[in-house]
Amino acid sequence: MRYFLELSYNGKAYHGWQNQPNAISVQEVIENAISKLLNTEIKIVGAGRTDAGVHAKQMFAHFDLDEKIEREDLKYKLNAFLPKDIAVHAIFEVKPDAHARFNATSRSYLYRLALEKDAFNFDSAYYLKKHLNINLMNQAAKELLGHKDFQCFSKTHTDVKTYYCDIQNANWQQIGNELHFTITADRFLRNMVRAIVGTLINVGLEKITVEDLQAIIASKNRSEAGYSVPAHGLYLTKIQYPEAITNDR
Repeated sequence: MRYFLELSYNGKAYHGWQNQPNAISVQEVIENAISKLLNTEIKIVGAGRTDAGVHAKQMFAHFDLDEKIEREDLKYKLNAFLPKDIAVHAIFEVKPDAHARFNATSRSYLYRLALEKDAFNFDSAYYLKKHLNINLMNQAAKELLGHKDFQCFSKTHTDVKTYYCDIQNANWQQIGNELHFTITADRFLRNMVRAIVGTLINVGLEKITVEDLQAIIASKNRSEAGYSVPAHGLYLTKIQYPEAITNDR
């Protein structure tokens, strides 16, 4: 049987989602917990690989088991066993060939920029002390939708077959004393969202123009783009799948 986990986590204490040889990961913690509870070694496959310090409001992972399980009971036990910064929201049965990573049709991220110092959000939003031109940042964000090759925003020396991504939405809006950047695409490259945000901040600071952004994308050169903003302001917020992968939801 193949099952999907729906979960969320605060990434502060972890070196990203994926297992690491010398650092703790979200994947490792969940695998250890579910293996102990089911009394068999369980390997899970996540929908993506969030970097160190990045959070997930919605993440999916799949695992295989030879027998049916009482899903609500396992969810309850997992949440009791897992640390407070990881929460399981649902466990559901899927078709045998359903894949948490390859069947995902889109992923959405949120980046939070704090416009004022706040004693309560310093771990969850990036505080930027400078004034930003939001209109210019939204003009630049709209330009992203007209491109496919985003090598300029990818971490260098990354083992990928293509730098093509289909960005379906990208925009900024002010929510109270924060600026929120939301972006949705079929896939993302390593460090891509944080590099995009850093580049759009440079547009908002009027260090570069919207036309400069087009040249940066055409260059395919990471050193031409802006800095990578800190990980603690980034959240994976939504992953979508075709309904056909399960009869369970």
